[in-house]
Amino acid sequence: MNSITLSAGLWSNLPPLIRKSWRRCAEDYGIATDSRLNTDILCAAELRQAREHMGVTMKIADPELDRLHGIVSTLDYNVLLTDPAGIVVARRGAPLFEKGCRRWHLWPGANWAESVAGTNGIGTCLVEGQPVTVHRDEHWCTGLRYLTCSAVPFYGPDGCVAGALDASSIRSDPSGRAALMMEAVLIDAARRLERRSFLEAFRNKTVLLLGDGNGISLPMIALDDTRIVVGATYAARSLLGIENTDVASMCFDLGARAAGVPDFQEAERTVIEGALAMVQGKIAPAARLLGVSRSTLYRKLKALNPSHAS
Repeated sequence: MNSITLSAGLWSNLPPLIRKSWRRCAEDYGIATDSRLNTDILCAAELRQAREHMGVTMKIADPELDRLHGIVSTLDYNVLLTDPAGIVVARRGAPLFEKGCRRWHLWPGANWAESVAGTNGIGTCLVEGQPVTVHRDEHWCTGLRYLTCSAVPFYGPDGCVAGALDASSIRSDPSGRAALMMEAVLIDAARRLERRSFLEAFRNKTVLLLGDGNGISLPMIALDDTRIVVGATYAARSLLGIENTDVASMCFDLGARAAGVPDFQEAERTVIEGALAMVQGKIAPAARLLGVSRSTLYRKLKALNPSHAS
């Protein structure tokens, strides 16, 4: 069976992200829906190399994975951590389900890239850059349509996607309600993982949180001793208008002052002006958005531009 034989009604009932993924599977990857699950699993040496490439993430991931599994295990879900290519580098799960997880490749060394496995939580969230839940028949390959998986990408200290966090189950969940709950849990875990990795990467720098943010990335910046921004998370880069082309100069050469990288006062002004623009110039809502008191915000505005404080 291929994409041509799939009814238009089936496509139209799919969530938008899943429909886009199915189209990629049919038109870009040429994956047949009856394709067998890829049996290639990385050998021990290859898996070790993949883990080494994860850098700081593997250093701090264990407690977050343990915490996440403690939350989802009561619903018989397993937890997977992958690299940016969709290779599973770590797993947490109950021993009772190990045999089934090996059979379904919910195991270290498995490749869940969308171009390899078709529509699935891990591969599709990495392509889309946002949380994705793929429930049973929403998988492109019919052989995967007993699985339910939710996944979110997470960002590294350089502002780039560092991998994905996934919660998958081989147990029946016809309604899919548990899977939808997983996204919120995974988003929190992704933010915690990003925060830990950023603090580890810039442990000798001053780190500031620029508000709470509302996505899978936290807006954080790192400053050197001269108050120059030398590191920024994905959310902070978006907030401050820092291009990802600045990643190398900001995050790996911490002593460099790359052209175009704002100093602290410029960054603070950009953040405050952005917050005020979002709330039509109202001080109280802007202060709440920034996580500071109104008096603090007034004081900052006066320091940045005395004419704003009148």
